[in-house]
Amino acid sequence: MSGPVLSLADDFPAAPKKAWLSLVEKTLKGQSFEDALVSHTVGGIAIQPLYTEGPRNPRDLRARDATRPWDLRTVVAHPDPARANADILKDLEQGAASVLVRIDPTGRNGVAVADVQGLARVLDGVLLDLAPVALDAGFLGPKAADWLASLAKAAPGAPLAFHMDPLSAFARAGASPGPMESHLVSAATVGARLLGIHPKARLMLASGTVVHEAGGGESEELAVMTAAAVAYARALVRAGLSMEQAFGAITLGVSLDGEYFTSIAKLRAAKVLWARVTAACGVSVAPTVEVRTSHRMLTKKDPWTNLLRLTAAGFAGAVGGADAIVMGAYTDALGLPTTFARRQSRNTQLVLMEEANLGRVADPAGGAGYLETLTDQIARAAWGGFQAIEAEGGLIEALTKGVVAKAVIATRDAWLAAPRKILGVNAFPNAAETPAEVETPDVAAFALPVPELRIPGPSASCPPLAPVRLAAALEEA
Repeated sequence: MSGPVLSLADDFPAAPKKAWLSLVEKTLKGQSFEDALVSHTVGGIAIQPLYTEGPRNPRDLRARDATRPWDLRTVVAHPDPARANADILKDLEQGAASVLVRIDPTGRNGVAVADVQGLARVLDGVLLDLAPVALDAGFLGPKAADWLASLAKAAPGAPLAFHMDPLSAFARAGASPGPMESHLVSAATVGARLLGIHPKARLMLASGTVVHEAGGGESEELAVMTAAAVAYARALVRAGLSMEQAFGAITLGVSLDGEYFTSIAKLRAAKVLWARVTAACGVSVAPTVEVRTSHRMLTKKDPWTNLLRLTAAGFAGAVGGADAIVMGAYTDALGLPTTFARRQSRNTQLVLMEEANLGRVADPAGGAGYLETLTDQIARAAWGGFQAIEAEGGLIEALTKGVVAKAVIATRDAWLAAPRKILGVNAFPNAAETPAEVETPDVAAFALPVPELRIPGPSASCPPLAPVRLAAALEEA
């Protein structure tokens, strides 16, 4: 039965904001409205205590698979290829849909792989046409992409994610083995060649994660993400792809933390920025977004509280409409996760997906005044940051000149200087804390020589965006 919609509020006059503020201030007992009720995001955007109707942002209302609304992607980084393989197979058997393989021949920050045979051992038994495999290999990205493509030569339709991202590798390390522009060209050339063999592959990862992990704000992260997407699209077009093919081969990378409202708005803002860039380039390509839970939010003290932070971040990814969610383990600030920690990470996503049913509604945050306003504020600030990067000549120039690092450091230092309460560290610390178990492999036993990465020409350098943990200073106090 349906009928006219009654709006009860129409019978009352609108309350002027000034009158509302005067009533609120009476309850503050001398405190200013700003100090008592207004908070700020890491990037400095003010969060008001009350919002009315917000701006109308473009919405992503694509239908989602009700049974598998996003790609549950696990990450493997154990230096032992055999153990990494066992972790991958266990995850896929127990509910994961895909895997992100972090590669580092030295074994310090990933699986010790230095050739196609090593990657074959890691992926032994994985059906590449059914379980998407994504890579995280830094400057080794083009070589690793060739290795993965070789392993999938019998499955040309495999949904591979090569995730080449030399710009993030440069920003994190502060140096490149040879000219950065040449690394960009190399990645694009390899990508264009491989796309002809694997048309469903994703070639590049345009990510601002390195900015987030270094302490940057939301708009700075998305500005770098957008600049990286434009740089990769340009390189792919120069390598022979059409504009539509180029943007269609790029995945956006966004970091999410326990501040789930801000994270939801940031994820939605990333899609707004993508829509504006692609429209300006004359193409209509839907965004593909991979989100990763923040490492900087994790604590070493009382690491069990990280389960709450990770769940909140995963919630934000689901509600914000991520295509793939990579959730870390609650012990990541301490070391490599045990089988139990990996199971917790995997099952948290399964609960969000299959019990909380978070993927059954497209853009549930759409229309909420607070989230629409915050989405708009982050997107506008990020667009300004992106324009500033382009004015410097693009992301490579902005990194080299220290423009990006200067903004990130200013945000990080302001955030760390502010008084802050962190659960389990300086708020409700656990006096009877039980140490969490982590894996402690002998990295040297698996280390391999690093393949030659240098490209002829002068090396580039930039102020490195070193990762931080926001709780580190408090834990040491």
